Amino acid sequence: MELTNEIKQNIITAIKDNRENYPSDNKHAAALGISSSVYNSLKKGKIDRMVSDATWVCIARRLNVSLRDEIEWKIAETPTFLFIAEQLRVCQESGVSALLCDLANIGKTFTARAYVKTHKNAIYVDCSQVKTKSRLIRFIAKEFGVNNNGRYCDVYDDLAFYLKTLERPLIILDEAGDLDYTAFLELKALWNATERSCAWYMMGADGLRAKIIRSIENEKIGYTEMFSRYGDKFSKVTPDDGKEREVFLKAQAAMVVKVNAPGRNDVAQIVNRTGGSLRRVYTEIEKIRREADYE
Repeated sequence: MELTNEIKQNIITAIKDNRENYPSDNKHAAALGISSSVYNSLKKGKIDRMVSDATWVCIARRLNVSLRDEIEWKIAETPTFLFIAEQLRVCQESGVSALLCDLANIGKTFTARAYVKTHKNAIYVDCSQVKTKSRLIRFIAKEFGVNNNGRYCDVYDDLAFYLKTLERPLIILDEAGDLDYTAFLELKALWNATERSCAWYMMGADGLRAKIIRSIENEKIGYTEMFSRYGDKFSKVTPDDGKEREVFLKAQAAMVVKVNAPGRNDVAQIVNRTGGSLRRVYTEIEKIRREADYE
């Protein structure tokens, strides 16, 4: 697809917004994968022949900037959003770690991504995209603006050292159940290397909980120690009782519909069609907006 000047300007706006989360322009440039000179030019609004389309796409992906017309998703302060945002705040401010295992499609990922946009030295990691030890550590290093090329041992050592110099860093690990076993062990090692200097927040669906419990029961090396480091408990937002959970999920879905499709008088019907799944809510609202465009 063609990258229009409008899209590039949207990316530059995202770059400027994201800058607040980094201690220097150089660190931010490194995190974005561009040179300091190119970074300074982009900050000044210069877009012609500054970077390749491939680099624009990489920056857009890094900053979650859409390259096509999509819904501008507004934040609804659902119970899930408030619960996770508060846990993230406490973890980051106190340098502790926590573990959340709950249902899919309740807003965990959305909340985590929203949090890192507004909090300095906080990064989000989709572990399903960096399953191996090397890819995981190199990704975390790049997100913090640390050199992620060269020998793995050097990248690891530089990252561990840098995390201990930052003011209250936070690493959010989403879809953590997808990590390879060696990557899981490396996280424990990095936690040890940055104890009391870096906060961690691990998230996943119920499968992550089952995997951890099974591994502990089978005395698989590393899991008991990891669980201890994350507070020895699983946090959860949704109620255990089936009927209460259904009410909870539909109430959340209604809140999201009211914020992102204001003025609708059929909120209950939309919610019933989704069963409380926020991904399905997104699909329904996208249909509504498309229909409005055709009218």
